[in-house]
Amino acid sequence: MNMKLSQQSLLSIESTIKKAVARYQIPEGEEPSIVTDIHLQPNPTSGELLIYDDDDTELASCTINEWGSYESDDFDKEVERILTSILGRLKRAGSFSHLSLMEPYSFTLIDDDKETTSELLLIDSETLIINDELLKGLDEEL
Repeated sequence: MNMKLSQQSLLSIESTIKKAVARYQIPEGEEPSIVTDIHLQPNPTSGELLIYDDDDTELASCTINEWGSYESDDFDKEVERILTSILGRLKRAGSFSHLSLMEPYSFTLIDDDKETTSELLLIDSETLIINDELLKGLDEEL
């Protein structure tokens, strides 16, 4: 079963992520200096999305009504899919450019114990993540 979120909920998640990283905005030309990852913690009971840094400082939060009423067992998988999609869109839109975070850093999904359950997005401008499509035909070229 696919989790369906309203446009309002999707925008709420997006603006909460933007709010969380806004504190790390730096002027053009300044060097990144902060070492941290961004941790997203969805709560299936309350519907709350909490966003933390490595020191467990809350950066932002919002409530997603659909999460509190979602009945299926695949909550974690569906939330991971939705958050990965939103983070990818924000990255392509440049929302994570000019942050004071030292690369590489990650957006991770964490559970109630603040343990990482999956990496949602890795930000590293030095490393190219190669997908299968890029690898096709490589053997013939070599």
